[in-house]
Amino acid sequence: MNKLAIIGASGHGKVIADAALLNDSQLEIFFFDDEFPTKKLIANWKVVGTIDDYIRVNEQFSGVIVAIGNNKVRASICEKLLQSKCNLVTVIHKSVIISPFSEIGCGTAVLAGAVINPFCKIGRGSIINTNSNVDHDCNIGDYTHISPGANLAGGVDIGDYVWIGAGATIIQSVQIAKNTIIGASAIVTKSIYESGTYAGNPLRKLNG
Repeated sequence: MNKLAIIGASGHGKVIADAALLNDSQLEIFFFDDEFPTKKLIANWKVVGTIDDYIRVNEQFSGVIVAIGNNKVRASICEKLLQSKCNLVTVIHKSVIISPFSEIGCGTAVLAGAVINPFCKIGRGSIINTNSNVDHDCNIGDYTHISPGANLAGGVDIGDYVWIGAGATIIQSVQIAKNTIIGASAIVTKSIYESGTYAGNPLRKLNG
């Protein structure tokens, strides 16, 4: 029987566990979290050790995914796992529509109702969250989070460590610099070349 390790005993971890089980109801799921042994249970699943504990026993598992929303923290853990030769896997909800002409990097989660259209490239360790839409020819960097209900039109280029807030809309051919945060429901009509936090309609920069 396949066994999946999930790093991060959190709400996001529950969503990833649910998506994985919809693809394989016989899958065994175990959580690892550095708050162990304080955390020993999350919903129906056991928290059985820390991240370092997982690395020591990783060959007992068919794969691992990091379920942490913070892009930089997720990146740090994913890179540690890759350096330790762990099998970083993708989890894709069964309701997702993904073009066979698109590429999804290792360690990425694509969650319920998401659509990824042709000739997109999604980097490693990213999150394409519930009911988000990524249209044709988009390029999404490593460790980026496209939040629930966000919409990317065709040809959008998003850098590493970007967070697109829930319900935000990015029009076609826009570029967004790495380490940028786009607030919920924001409308992005022009490229963003300077990292920072942006929100609103019209869009405005909030800080550096």
